[in-house]
This record gives sequence, C-alpha cells and structure tokens, in this order.
Amino acid sequence: MLNDLSSLIAATARWLTVSYPSSGGALASALCEAQARQAVTVAAWLRYPTEIDAALVTMAGPGGADRLDWVTGAEQRGALPAEDWAWRSWVDEVVASWAAGLLTDPELAGLAVDALAAGEHPSAGPAEFRRLVDPDDGDRRAAALLRHPDLLAPVTDLHHGQLLDRLGRGRALAA
Repeated sequence: MLNDLSSLIAATARWLTVSYPSSGGALASALCEAQARQAVTVAAWLRYPTEIDAALVTMAGPGGADRLDWVTGAEQRGALPAEDWAWRSWVDEVVASWAAGLLTDPELAGLAVDALAAGEHPSAGPAEFRRLVDPDDGDRRAAALLRHPDLLAPVTDLHHGQLLDRLGRGRALAA
C-alpha cells in the first residue's frame, strides 16, 4: 500500500514558499524552504498520523491549491502555466493551514512536534525540526514573509480550530 507523503509535503511546502518567498538570495531561499518543509512535515504527520491515513490520502489525492490561491488572492488556475497544475494538485489545504499556524506560533510548533510521538511516523524529535521550533535570526530574516502572522492569517484561519483540537488545545481555549 502506498503511504509516502513526500509528494504532498513537497508540493505544499513549494506552495508556501511560492506564496510567501524569501527576502534574500540563494541562502535565504534555502533557509525559507527548510522552514516551510519542516512545518509542512509536522503538519502532514499530525494530519495523517498512521500509515493507513497516509495511504488513503495518497490514493485519493489531497485536493489541490485552488482555495488557498483564492484566499490569498493569487492568480486563478487558468492563468497558470500547464506545468504548474500537476504539482499544485498535490497541495493539501489543511496541511498548508496547519503549517502556517505552526510557522507563526512557536509555542504551538513545539506542542505539535511533541505530539508527533503519538503517531507512526519516525521522528528524531525537536532537533529534527529546530528551524521550525527554535529559529535563529538568520532563519527569521530569510522567512520574514513566511512567518508573518498577519500575512499568513487568511491561510492559518482556514483550519486553525482543527489544529488546536488535534493538539488538545481547542477544548482548553473554549473553556
């Protein structure tokens, strides 16, 4: 059974870095991409915690970037080059929303990384996701747009409640 989330993770991270690009040269671009990929990996592993979950999304497909593009005011599908349609179909809206939430809230990112222990995905823990949970000044500068809470709010708000519920924080905030 197929259970590899790498296409979903790569496409969703690419969508985030295309939508919220780095503010510098090649190094800044690489640092921005690393942060996006770490956030998307954590979000994908939370969203699809078991091999069966991963296999199901791999078979059914994650849904694509259309709504994300609409929410962020990006160009519509007809205006995109044909070669962009394929990778964009592998973008997962919920994973992108959760990743955006993790990128803009370090405390939530730490809780999310800790929660990975309950899933079936192999993880080395917080050290594996250092750029997400403990970014240094260079990371922050490289991903200034990607970590800006106001800019990411339209994406974060789409599924923020579900992320809080998954992490057990939804009930605490409602009380």
